[in-house]
Amino acid sequence: MIKTNLSDISSPIKSELEIFEDLFKKSLKSNVTLVDLIARYLIRQKGKKIRPLLVLLAANVVGGINERTYRGAVLVELLHTATLVHDDVVDNADKRRGFWSINKVFKNKVAVLMGDYLLSRGLMIAVEGKDYDFLDVITNTVKRMSEGELLQIRKTRKLDIDEATYFRIISDKTASLLETCCKIGALSASKDPSFHEAMRKFGEYIGIAFQIRDDILDYEGNSSTIGKPVAGDIKEKKITLPLIYSLNQVSKNEAAKIKKLIKNIEQKESVKEIIEFVRRNDGIDYSFETAQNYSRKAKELLNIFPNSQSKLALEALVDFVIDRKN
Repeated sequence: MIKTNLSDISSPIKSELEIFEDLFKKSLKSNVTLVDLIARYLIRQKGKKIRPLLVLLAANVVGGINERTYRGAVLVELLHTATLVHDDVVDNADKRRGFWSINKVFKNKVAVLMGDYLLSRGLMIAVEGKDYDFLDVITNTVKRMSEGELLQIRKTRKLDIDEATYFRIISDKTASLLETCCKIGALSASKDPSFHEAMRKFGEYIGIAFQIRDDILDYEGNSSTIGKPVAGDIKEKKITLPLIYSLNQVSKNEAAKIKKLIKNIEQKESVKEIIEFVRRNDGIDYSFETAQNYSRKAKELLNIFPNSQSKLALEALVDFVIDRKN
């Protein structure tokens, strides 16, 4: 049984991850001094690398890791890094993974252009490798991620997000990229459409569970344990599942009172009152149960694949997503 920490989860493909890391660093190299400087700065910001891990594990479960798998892993990590750089500009964020954000150090214009560079590098790698099936998947993902973000912005302004809209947003914003990781891994290692679809759905479900857990963390813990400001979503007036459920449990008058607090969220006491409201109305418990349901469905999709250490690692990754504290 693989333990639910990323080091143990990645152990079946440890050497393959090292190969990926080397290829990823090489993919960032440029003859333009500024681009190369920012790329080196990005490499220092070590993330969880869940997305390339998913690509490699999915491929190993389906048929085996090969050159196309590595290109797919580099492609999705470049896309993910590009979205983080752009997100920091949109959110006017000062820090990322304990480092000053690219926009903070190099200003917004450079950060936007660097994000564009990262995305174009990923697309070039796919074209050079003639991985046109990857391009079909990834371009749809970029479209969905943008649509999800824009829908959230529009709904946040009106504070009228219901549960169906919430799931549409997180499916497009977050789950679509994890879907892509798993499908690209499967495409690289097998020609069986049933394997491709099972892995795609696995990625979707683990992505939804991941985002729900992320939204729960906004209501619990502290900055040092979760690695970001507590109640960040509340302060940005984002209505996520814990709050959506809680608002549905009370009268229209009480719901209107809470929404009024959100509109005028500047005061610290308002944040505390909203968090207490969510806890009192079981918003956190409901959300955690929902995340667990998606994690169970994700594991069930793996039943069609033969047993292996990589399959166990994917199951453990599902548990990690649910149990993580940051």
